[in-house]
Amino acid sequence: MHFDTEGIQNLIEELENKASEPDFWNDPEKSQAVLKHLKQLKTKLGKFQHLESKYEEIELMIMIGNEENDASMSGKVQEELEAYKRAFDMLRLETLFTGEYDANNAIITIHPGAGGTESQDWAQMLLRMYMRWGEAHDYEVKLVDLLDGDEAGIKSAVLEINGDNAYGFLKSEHGVHRLVRISPFDAAGRRHTSFVSVEIMPEIDDTIEIDIRPEDLEIGTYRSSGAGGQHINKTDSAVRITHKPTGVTVSCQTERSQLQNKETAMKMLRSKLFEIKQRENVEKISDIKGNQMEIAWGSQIRSYVFCPYTLVKDHRTSYEETVVEKVMDGNIDGFINAYLVNEFNKNK
Repeated sequence: MHFDTEGIQNLIEELENKASEPDFWNDPEKSQAVLKHLKQLKTKLGKFQHLESKYEEIELMIMIGNEENDASMSGKVQEELEAYKRAFDMLRLETLFTGEYDANNAIITIHPGAGGTESQDWAQMLLRMYMRWGEAHDYEVKLVDLLDGDEAGIKSAVLEINGDNAYGFLKSEHGVHRLVRISPFDAAGRRHTSFVSVEIMPEIDDTIEIDIRPEDLEIGTYRSSGAGGQHINKTDSAVRITHKPTGVTVSCQTERSQLQNKETAMKMLRSKLFEIKQRENVEKISDIKGNQMEIAWGSQIRSYVFCPYTLVKDHRTSYEETVVEKVMDGNIDGFINAYLVNEFNKNK
C-alpha cells in the first residue's frame, strides 16, 4: 500500500492556511467544504501514523519476548498482529475510494420482498448483520425507524452508520439480498427463498444544495409502531414526510422530540432525493418521476444459502464465504474488499 504522507501533510498545511485567511467565511458553503476535507485528511493521516506506532510496538514486543525467552508473549503478539492486520486492511480499502461522497455517513434502508413472515425475518437478520458490522468498526450505529412484522421480523427499517467513510464501505451492499433456507415458520420443513432490498445512501449535509419546496411536502405525526426496545421513543412524536412530486416517503421515530424526528426525517429525505437525482442524472428534483423508483427485485447482488449446503456468494465479484454464521455476525469485510477492488479496476 502506497501512502503519500508528505503529500497529505502539505495539503493539510495548505488548507489550514486557507482557513486562516480573513475572507475565509465570506462563502460559508465553500468554507464548510474546506473544513470537512481538512478533517478527513487529518483523520486519514492519524490512522496511518497510529499504524506506524503499532508496528513499532509489535516489533518491540517480539524483541523482548525473544530476549527473555517468554513464551507467554507469543499469544499477546498474535492478538496485536491480528488487530494490526484488520486496521491495515481497512486503511488499504480507503485508498480504493473513488466516489465523491465515500467519506460521508451512510443511511441504510431495508425492505423485505414478497413472502410475509419469512422475508420479514430475513430483513431482521440483515439489520442485525449491519448493526454488528458498524459496532465492530467503532461506528455510531443509530436505528432511525423500525416497523415490526406481524408475527416475526420487520416490515422495514432505517439505520444510520455514522463515521468516516461509512458510505464508502457500505455502498457495496446496495441491492437485493437472497436467502435460501429451511424455513423455521414452515411446519412441513420445506426450503424457502426470500428476498430483501437494501438501499444505501450517503448522508448529504447542508453544503450540498437540494431544492425542496415546502408546498411539496406532506408532514404527519404518528405513534411509534415498532417494539424496538430501548431504541424507540413511545410517544406521538414520530414524524412521516412525503415528497408529493416523487412519492418518496421517509419517517423517523427514535429521537426524543417531534422536532428532532422532523429534522432527522428531512435529512433522510434530502439524502434520498439527492441519491435519486445522481442516479437518474437529472438537474432538478422536480424532474424525478415517482414511477421510476420501484424496487428492482431482479438486481440480486448476493445469495445466502443455508441449505442444502452453506455458502454466501456475491454475484458481482464471485467472492464467497462458506461459514454463514460468521457473515451474519457482521463479518462482511471480504465482500466489501472484493467489491471495492473490482470497482477500482473497472474505473482505471
